[in-house]
Amino acid sequence: MSYQMHQGPAPRPMDQLPRLASETTADNPWPVSVLSQKFHIAVEKWPAAWICGQITEINTRRAGSAYLTVRDDFEDIAISVSGWRAFAAKAAQFRQGDRVVIHGKADVWMKQTRLSFIGDDIRKIGAGGLKEQIDELRKKLKGEGLFDQENKVPLPEFPRCIGLICAPQARAEGDVITNVNLRWPAVRFKVVHTHVQGEQCPPDVIRAIRQLDADPEVDVIIVARGGGAFEDLVGFSDEGVVRATAACVTPIISAIGHEDDWTLIDLAADVRASTPTDAAKRVVPDVREQWQLVDNAIGRMRMRVSARVDSEVRLVEGYANRPSLTHPLTMLDPHQRLLDEARQRLDVGLRRLVDDAERTVERAHATLTAMSPQATLDRGYAVVQAADGHVLDDAARVNPGDALTLTLRRGVVTATATATA
Repeated sequence: MSYQMHQGPAPRPMDQLPRLASETTADNPWPVSVLSQKFHIAVEKWPAAWICGQITEINTRRAGSAYLTVRDDFEDIAISVSGWRAFAAKAAQFRQGDRVVIHGKADVWMKQTRLSFIGDDIRKIGAGGLKEQIDELRKKLKGEGLFDQENKVPLPEFPRCIGLICAPQARAEGDVITNVNLRWPAVRFKVVHTHVQGEQCPPDVIRAIRQLDADPEVDVIIVARGGGAFEDLVGFSDEGVVRATAACVTPIISAIGHEDDWTLIDLAADVRASTPTDAAKRVVPDVREQWQLVDNAIGRMRMRVSARVDSEVRLVEGYANRPSLTHPLTMLDPHQRLLDEARQRLDVGLRRLVDDAERTVERAHATLTAMSPQATLDRGYAVVQAADGHVLDDAARVNPGDALTLTLRRGVVTATATATA
């Protein structure tokens, strides 16, 4: 089996090439270099001109040279401008966003057959550049309080549904969704595709913000767009977009362009993310970090519970090892000693009382005995009583024949009075 490779026309000397484009054929074409050279020769004949537009990119880092991209004020058309020496020195004074007029000549860079403009003079157009207009709008809206920190709404810690505003099939959409799902897979998305540059951008974005803000399932909104030239992002500095963002009740994150890009929506949003990827990191927590927090919390709880249990065990063991529990009768020893001492004091006290009472009784007995009639009777005397029982102490009260009773030391004698004296 053999292979046959297709061969193009063989190279021809320059003097054998067609002079005019109409004379070229498939067998006798112009090389690309010839076409590029003819472009260059044709453009070289054009006269110098003044052009106006807005600087969207500028590079004056290399001494003696300047490279700019100038965009039309009304159409989405731009041209590369370069210049050297005096032009470069003047261009170094300008910034991205400045509106300028440039004098120079058109030129074709033959290596890539690319049309450009070689400048020899550059001047600024007044102070009405796009950046100045945006800055004036910023001051106006700031004065109305649209950017005040007190109006910012905190982001939900664990959103369940995220509203995403971006261009269809945009890289920003993939960056946000991919990074969010890597960090917090449980979240859902509601994506609204809009224009992200041009005249249709502001009304599309305003409508999308209001649509997602009215959706009760949406917990947070992300407005995302990849990087671009300054003029490509101006739609997000539109006054209507800024007011819709400030009026949004649902927390909203702006993720427009790159770190160095800025738009007015960044000031009105509740959170400004440097990139769409940064917005994804800000809107949801990292599930691995959350698991780590949960594990750490569980570990701390276990340590605290274990420490509390150990403390209670030591406390119980301390109670169990107290003498009052190991030898409970020792608890009664002080009370027993108190009772013994009290009983001893009571016994001593009662004995003293009894002894004092006995001595008192003995003295009273002795006194009573000394004063008792019996003592008189014991000495040989007798007690004479009349019949009515009265003791007789006067003989005049006795009449002969009265019955008398005589009580002696031992016994009683009944007698009758025979005479009185």
